[in-house]
Amino acid sequence: MAAAQGRLTDGAGDKDDAEEGDAHTTDNTPLPFRAALDALKAARLRPEIEIEPTRPPQRLAPHVYALEAAVVEEGEDLADGRLVLLYDPAGHEAWQGCFRLVTLVRAELEAEMASDPLLPEVCWSWLTGALQARGLAYGVPSGTVTRASSHYFGGLAARPAASQIEIRASWSPREGLGGVPDTAAHLASWCDLLCQVAGLPPAAPGDNSVVTLPQRRGPQSR
Repeated sequence: MAAAQGRLTDGAGDKDDAEEGDAHTTDNTPLPFRAALDALKAARLRPEIEIEPTRPPQRLAPHVYALEAAVVEEGEDLADGRLVLLYDPAGHEAWQGCFRLVTLVRAELEAEMASDPLLPEVCWSWLTGALQARGLAYGVPSGTVTRASSHYFGGLAARPAASQIEIRASWSPREGLGGVPDTAAHLASWCDLLCQVAGLPPAAPGDNSVVTLPQRRGPQSR
């Protein structure tokens, strides 16, 4: 999958990575984790979202599953990200529960947006606002918002300067019936965040409550 600022993976072994990411259950998989993954697969997402399983990070939790997504419009990637679901049957004190969601979201910015001193606070509010807009309960959120600018010299001097925003965050989805959180709704909220960072309008007709970034300059062609 192409990404707004280059692929999240290096492209080596993509097919194997996707198959490994999708082969997420065995006979010994705990039922809560199995149910959480089934809900992820059943989630209905905006048509601009292209999503697929990817190789999960190792040693973060006894059970891990990862998804990679891009916001694509007219063949161009406007933003991309990764969402990782962690599960520890014994519970985790820092998570205040058994489940944890970890994310990376990134997109290219116009120069005037990148210079806005309030941009990090606004981007963080988009994450929490996306969860709250769907009425989702969650705990112990944490994360960083990073903006960076690249300037090119020498043989690359013809390239225009570029600015990026990157959101890294994690939160604990509150567990419901059977100790299973509503992972489908959390995935939908995360996709709302991706679309917001990409500069797309809210999905709901007439909903003007969300302020989005303007479309990024020069998104990469797929």
